[in-house]
Amino acid sequence: MTEHGRHTTSIRSRADHDGADQDGADHDGADQDGADQDGADQDGAGRESGRPSTGDGVARRSVLTGAAAAAVLAGSAVALPGVGVPSARAVPPPPRRRRDVAVFGGGMAGLATAHELVERGFEVTVYEPAYLGGKARSHDVPGTARGGRKALPGEHGFRFFPGCYQHVTESMQRIPLSGGGNVKDRHLVNVETAVVAFDDAGYAPTVAPASIMGFVEHAGAIVTLDNLRNALMTGLKFVVDVPPWELAYFVNRELIIATSCTERRLGQWENQSWMQFVKAKGKSPAYQRYLAGALTRALVAAKSHTASARTIGQIGLALATSATGLIGHYDAGLVTGGVDRILNAPTNHAWIDPWVAYLRARGVRFVMGEGVSSFQVSGRQITGATLASGQSVSADWYVAAMPLDRLRPLLSPDLLRADPSLGGIRRLQDDWMVGIQYFLNRKTDLPPGHIAALGTPWALTGLYQAGAWGGNFARTYGDGKVHDVLSIDISDWEKPGILYGKTAKQCSKQEVAREVWAQMSRAMNSGGRRLLRREDIVTWSLDPGITWSPTIANATPLMVNTAGSHRHRPTADTALTNFFIGGDHVRTNIDLATMEGANESGRRVANAIIAASGSSAQPAPVYPLWELPMLEPFKANDRDRYRAGLPHFLDF
Repeated sequence: MTEHGRHTTSIRSRADHDGADQDGADHDGADQDGADQDGADQDGAGRESGRPSTGDGVARRSVLTGAAAAAVLAGSAVALPGVGVPSARAVPPPPRRRRDVAVFGGGMAGLATAHELVERGFEVTVYEPAYLGGKARSHDVPGTARGGRKALPGEHGFRFFPGCYQHVTESMQRIPLSGGGNVKDRHLVNVETAVVAFDDAGYAPTVAPASIMGFVEHAGAIVTLDNLRNALMTGLKFVVDVPPWELAYFVNRELIIATSCTERRLGQWENQSWMQFVKAKGKSPAYQRYLAGALTRALVAAKSHTASARTIGQIGLALATSATGLIGHYDAGLVTGGVDRILNAPTNHAWIDPWVAYLRARGVRFVMGEGVSSFQVSGRQITGATLASGQSVSADWYVAAMPLDRLRPLLSPDLLRADPSLGGIRRLQDDWMVGIQYFLNRKTDLPPGHIAALGTPWALTGLYQAGAWGGNFARTYGDGKVHDVLSIDISDWEKPGILYGKTAKQCSKQEVAREVWAQMSRAMNSGGRRLLRREDIVTWSLDPGITWSPTIANATPLMVNTAGSHRHRPTADTALTNFFIGGDHVRTNIDLATMEGANESGRRVANAIIAASGSSAQPAPVYPLWELPMLEPFKANDRDRYRAGLPHFLDF
């Protein structure tokens, strides 16, 4: 299947494609001058200075727009070495501007790459073997539409846009909608409460506000006698189970991350697991289970015994920093909310479909049902690509914007000879995090909010969706019997469950559905109210990426940031002058396998192509993580200590 019936075996830029760029995308005049801040790693933190340039003599680099650079005065910008955010220098354009870009993969990274490049006058073709949107998409549950209604909405997993996300929300703001407005303004909404539940006797689920406005708007549900009793009961038990000195110690470990210099974060904390960093060994069972383990799983879906302490600590710090409201670059605060945001409609309806429509209107070509099977290499250049169908593709620039499991088989000996550093990709690990939706015959009386079922064997988190979507769900979707959707993410597929004593990977499809419901019910129904009732289930849908043919398989794994993995992750540009890599495994400032990281990687790919092509177009904005300026003196002190071989001053 092809876009507009067009499918050629060779896609080249038009001869001598000079002249004005499309839609005025290229802005003449010099870019802001200034030294390239490569952020070279020091003291064993993974140097990049020896890496080759990105073609045409342009050194590898990323960019921060002038407005964002000026904003450093208000907040501390933290960017990883090797993915710095310098100002770009102007590069005189060559006599002929090379414009054709072949993007292999139509997920978040591929769409972001296409978005940035097509707006800057490049000709972009996206090749996608399955569906657009990648792991961020939603889909229709087959055979569920009745009486003129839409099909029930299924998804890979519920969407979550924390306040520290900047790239995906900026992209949304540039996607126009019919009837006016844009995706961010019309479809991204704040979630003002959360339900915290524990898989342990004596704890009770508690509704907590996510902001002062959340408390005001949902005071009726928060200050009920049942909820206050649950909060008191859970709080007292937690204090008993986790001694105060252990709570203080855990806070101290996060303070160490907050006041560590970049060199220590990469040179020391990157090489420890989160469980090692918080020194869980010898602590109380509740410290190990909830603070060191379950909290990490609920927030970032990472395994605390293997995940990089730097990654977990840094993203935890970003979430906490955005919640303070003290950093103006984040759309969040304890007063007004925005710490937790979701879409007010199924992801494809609200975001992916309008995005693809906008890109098509701008001239992006989508070739569906086609994926790349190999790249042809000559010296340090890609000379062509072969699709799975046997068709050949020729372009000026080639982008591999695909997940790890699709990228690894493409690392041919010729490709690795051209850039040996790409061999590190084979050492990166991926894991499973997949969603299941339960369609219910009654609407929940809980306020809209995420559910963190801490300590559940399969590390479950959830979200009731109908309330946030507004309107009458039964009138819009399915057969009229469904009034709400409980979407649950399964983050641990390797621990035994409570019904069958089997891991999720050992269960049948039906057993997975029953087990997830049983685990979530045990956590949610422990406060005296039967919040989840099996008889309410009309039907359910597990992500179709999970298949049993004949054994269980997952078509949509995601990279996990294991301890020490940063040095193996690729940058967006490579030693090949016309080959680039996008995806949530690429080094980014957000530094976590998320749609935010994938979007950032797509921008980095676009900027590398802009620089290598000699285009005078303004680069795509790439945002750092922002941290409180008051921490800078402590980081400077720690930098001196680290270089002197001394431990962090709080590390005792």
